[in-house]
Amino acid sequence: MVRYALAIFTSAFLLFGVQPLAGRYALPWYGGTPAVWTACMLFFQAVLLAGYAYAHAVASRLRPRAQVALHLGLLVVALAALAARASWTGSPLAPGDGWRPVDDHLPVLRLMRMLAATLGLPFFVLSTTGPLVQSWFARARPERSPYVLYALSNAGSLLALLGYPFLVEPWVGRSAQAWGWAAGFVLFVLCILACARDLLRRASATYAPESSTSASAEAVSEEDSTASASRRPGVGRTLTWLALSTCASVLLLATTNKLSQDVAAGPFLWVMPLAVYLITFILAFSRESFYARTPYSVGLIASVVLVTYAHKEGPALGLGWQVLFHASALFTGAMVCHGELYRRRPAPRYLSAFYLWVSVGGVLGGVFVNLVAPALFTTYWEHPLALAACCAVAFAGLMRKPKEETAVARGQRLFRGALLVGVAVHLPVLVLSDLGRVRFAARNFFGVVRVLELSPNDPQQHQYVLRHGAITHGWQYIRPERRNLPTAYYTKDAGLGLALAEQRRWRQALGLPTGLRVGMLGLGVGNSATLMAAGDDVRFYEINPDIIDLARGQGGFFSTLTDTPAHVEVVEGDARISLEKELEHGSRQFDVLALDVFSSDAIPVHLLTKEAVALYLQHLAPHGVLALHISNQHLDLVPISLAHARASGLAAALVARDSDGDAVASSWMLLSRDPEFFWGSTFHQGRARVRRLVLRGEPEYVWTDERSSVLQALRPMNQGRAVADPNVADAPVAPRSPSAPPVVQPASP
Repeated sequence: MVRYALAIFTSAFLLFGVQPLAGRYALPWYGGTPAVWTACMLFFQAVLLAGYAYAHAVASRLRPRAQVALHLGLLVVALAALAARASWTGSPLAPGDGWRPVDDHLPVLRLMRMLAATLGLPFFVLSTTGPLVQSWFARARPERSPYVLYALSNAGSLLALLGYPFLVEPWVGRSAQAWGWAAGFVLFVLCILACARDLLRRASATYAPESSTSASAEAVSEEDSTASASRRPGVGRTLTWLALSTCASVLLLATTNKLSQDVAAGPFLWVMPLAVYLITFILAFSRESFYARTPYSVGLIASVVLVTYAHKEGPALGLGWQVLFHASALFTGAMVCHGELYRRRPAPRYLSAFYLWVSVGGVLGGVFVNLVAPALFTTYWEHPLALAACCAVAFAGLMRKPKEETAVARGQRLFRGALLVGVAVHLPVLVLSDLGRVRFAARNFFGVVRVLELSPNDPQQHQYVLRHGAITHGWQYIRPERRNLPTAYYTKDAGLGLALAEQRRWRQALGLPTGLRVGMLGLGVGNSATLMAAGDDVRFYEINPDIIDLARGQGGFFSTLTDTPAHVEVVEGDARISLEKELEHGSRQFDVLALDVFSSDAIPVHLLTKEAVALYLQHLAPHGVLALHISNQHLDLVPISLAHARASGLAAALVARDSDGDAVASSWMLLSRDPEFFWGSTFHQGRARVRRLVLRGEPEYVWTDERSSVLQALRPMNQGRAVADPNVADAPVAPRSPSAPPVVQPASP
């Protein structure tokens, strides 16, 4: 029993533990977008389906000796593939540089090909283990129940999911994780060898099909085997299985997308929905009594109301509440789908086919979210539609009249059904609330962008606004005399405006031309171009082609890029990859390099790591300034910015600007090699609050390519501004005369 238990537990742990690690490897090359994880999930679901089909075919059609020979051969090939990759690339799981995307053409398919090449075969082998090994156990030891192995499989899966963001990601680098996972795979292979040896020693030489003891039998209690109907399921019943499993899969992926776009794409917000989904599967398929229609229908109604409230509040609602509300909706919705699915299970002899169709439904959900929805919808319609579908499933269940029902019970049942219909009908409001003001909407792999027309009846305030997800990314007034006013986060007295103005003053004091070389990571509508002057050379880096088209004038909404007197270039693609390529031909020597790369309220973490900052510094001129836009509702990015400043020997200043008139509240962290830069007269003007900051002692954490976690930067609900951190202090630098010339220090090697 021990060898089978260890094999099942290890396989489940490795199967779910490698998923967030694979996503972390992919994120930096695909812009840090939430769609990376949903594309990864599509791959994992497809391979899991293939693994279940393999296990079903092997267990039901081959004799024990043939099963062992085939499966051990597959294990050897998978182990050899890991060893070969480790030998060629230095890591058993890391993709080589050859997999870096060269354009944005079909990113989902390219990402899936990368996953198939790096871990496809080992993942496939792991996906076959649960059903196949339980089949071996049932054959080798028919007097023992295999159901405890199903519980161990679930325990291993949950432990891997919940342990990764809290125990692994913040403390263990990606390379160490990959080697640790490979070591676990070797242990798994040894366990399978022990199980195979036991099977060959104990199994009868007489061949008997194993369809009733394969993957599907794991979730069926013994009393169910005699109570279920024995007739073959028809087409209608099979389509019902498909519909219910697809609905739950869509809800899972849509919830993950929703949470990831507003905070950060990463394991912390990937594994929570997946863990909730897995728990509903475990509960619903363990015992029929764990699912009762009435309480879960009421819970679904309440959860949908809370999700609607969260949508209306937007990022202003605390992260904890957002996660709680969306998790409750996912739990109740998936529980309804899985509960109804289990109630429609077939007789044991058809359960293997049942589980295969359930897996097919999971894959269809992934295909819908990744491929169909972006082609059909210009916003995230799949989330409210999935919730509405769950309400419809719950309504259909409630409308099944019990054999005995009092008039009061019937009234209560109909009332709950009416509430379900009401909340389901109200769900489109989540998407349609701004429809009357939307003049343009587009959706691609990098998110949803919309152009809204505001205040059409007020000539002074009439404007077009760009929204990426839930966050405003700039606007432009329509009146000709107001079209080129600096607005949003780019007013003259906000962080970027002050950095540009001080650089011009310094250059003027030195008798140098005041034209600046400026790099901007992130384009938006090009509002930052209103701060540029004749003689400036500005280079924008933007990954989203839809945003580039809008900023260049598509639709006639925005014109700042064409109106600015500066020379403007736009580079399409991930900013970090573009800068790395450009460095091969020499530094750009930017006087100001600004980082403003949020999509919705999420941050691409790979653009704020130690290695990324080192790259930016190589592109700075000796007197250059690095400007980081760190405004965020949920994450405190001040300590991370200061840790990078300390590691690179840079002086730092936080420029905070409150909302006022055309200005939106913003926080910019400015980093410079010259500590005296921030004592210039420019920083004593305007309404912004400027604080020169340093870290006391060593930083508690530093984000690197190998190790980073948004958990470390989460802002507690009751915490004020980030500078209240006890590890952050005002910089002990004596001010110089505002009119004194700058001290230009040489660039760091």
